[in-house]
Amino acid sequence: MKILQLCKKFPFPLKDGESIAVTYLAKAFQELGSDVTLLAMNTSKHWFDPGLLPPGFDHYQAIHTVDIDNHIRPFAALANLFSDRSYHVERFENPAFAEKLIEILQDDWFDVIQLETLYLAPYIPLIRQHSSALIALRAHNVEHEIWERVAAQSNPLKKWYLNTITPRLKKFETEHLNRYDLLIGITERDVEQFRNLGLTKPAVVIPIGLDCRDYMADDACFRQPLRLGFIGSLDWMPNAEGLAWFLDKVWKPLLAPEFPQLHFHIAGRNTPAWLKRLRLPRVHVHGEVPDAAAFINAHAVMVVPLLSGSGMRAKILEGMALGKAVLSTTIGLEGINARHRRETLIADTPEEFYSAIRWCYSEGPQLVRLGQRAQVFCTENFDNLEVARQLLHTYQSMRPRQPVPA
Repeated sequence: MKILQLCKKFPFPLKDGESIAVTYLAKAFQELGSDVTLLAMNTSKHWFDPGLLPPGFDHYQAIHTVDIDNHIRPFAALANLFSDRSYHVERFENPAFAEKLIEILQDDWFDVIQLETLYLAPYIPLIRQHSSALIALRAHNVEHEIWERVAAQSNPLKKWYLNTITPRLKKFETEHLNRYDLLIGITERDVEQFRNLGLTKPAVVIPIGLDCRDYMADDACFRQPLRLGFIGSLDWMPNAEGLAWFLDKVWKPLLAPEFPQLHFHIAGRNTPAWLKRLRLPRVHVHGEVPDAAAFINAHAVMVVPLLSGSGMRAKILEGMALGKAVLSTTIGLEGINARHRRETLIADTPEEFYSAIRWCYSEGPQLVRLGQRAQVFCTENFDNLEVARQLLHTYQSMRPRQPVPA
C-alpha cells in the first residue's frame, strides 16, 4: 500500500511517546512492503534538522517538512477568547503546510492518508478535494480529556482560561469524529470514549508497537543497591502532576524515611522550574538525558505515577523491552494488560507504592526475573510488525477508493 503519514511534529529523536509510536509503525509498514511518505510540521518547539537523521532512519520513501512557528503568543491566545475556534487546534493551521500537502497530493496518489493526532483534522477538506484516499485518524489520546485535567490542576487564572477554551477543543474533537473513514484508537478505553461522544464510523484498536530488537537490556542494575528511575516529557502535565504527587505523598513521608539507602533519579526534557529548585536528599534531577535507554537500564525500577491521561504510555513499553521492573498506576498501564508481580508492579495509593518497593527489596537480585517476564510480555503483545500487520489488514478490508494507476 501507499501511505501518506501526516505529523504535527517531526518524529525524531525518539524521546516521547508520539515520536516512538509514529516511527515504529512507519518502520513496520515499510518492512511489510508498503511505501510510506512523511509530511511533518517542523515546529519551533520540537524543531529537528532532518539532515542529522541517523543512517538507520531510512524507512520513508520520501520525507517532507514544513517549518512552523507555533509558539503560544499572548496576544493570539487572548484574541482567541473572542472567537468560537479552538486555540489548541488553531496553532497547527498553517498555509505553507497546506500548500505542501496539495503539492504532494497532486504529484502522487495514496491508498491511505494517516493523520497522527487530532491536530491534523483541519486539513481533511483539502485532502478530500485533492485525493480519494482513505483518511484515517490515529488518536494518540482523547485530547480534550487531558486539557480538562490540566485545567483542574492549574492556578485560578490559567484554570479560567483553559476552562474557556477547552470546551471548544472538545467540540472540535466531537464534530470531527465522523469525518474520518477510520478512527484508530490506541486503547479499548479510548475507542469506548469516542463511541460515547458520538462516533459511528469504523474504529479499530491498534496499540503502540516496538521493535524489541532495538532494546538491549542490561541487568547489572539488579545486582546493585536498588534505585528508582522516572523518565518522561516534563512539559506534559500528567507527567508533572504524577511526579509531584509521588514526591509529596510517597517519597517524602514513606520511602525516604523507611529506605535510607534508596535513591530516586528523575529525567526528562523541559524540566519545570519547581523541579529544578527541588532539594531533597537522594532525589536526583538530571533534566534531559542524551540516551533514554541507558538511563532506564541504570535503574532496576521504573516509576510511572500517572494519575490522569489517556492513550498508552510508550515509555512503559520501553521499560519492559529493557527488562526493568515497571511500577505504575492502573491509569499508567491503560491498554497494557500486564499482571501485578508477574510482568509489572501496580500501585494506586501511597501505601501500595510503599508495599511494592518493600517487595522489590525482599526479592533482591531475583527482581530481575520480573524484568525478564516483562521483556517476553512486550515482545509477544506489542511487536511493531504484528501491530502494523493488523492495521494494514484493516486498511485492505476497507478497500481504499483510489485505484492504482495503470
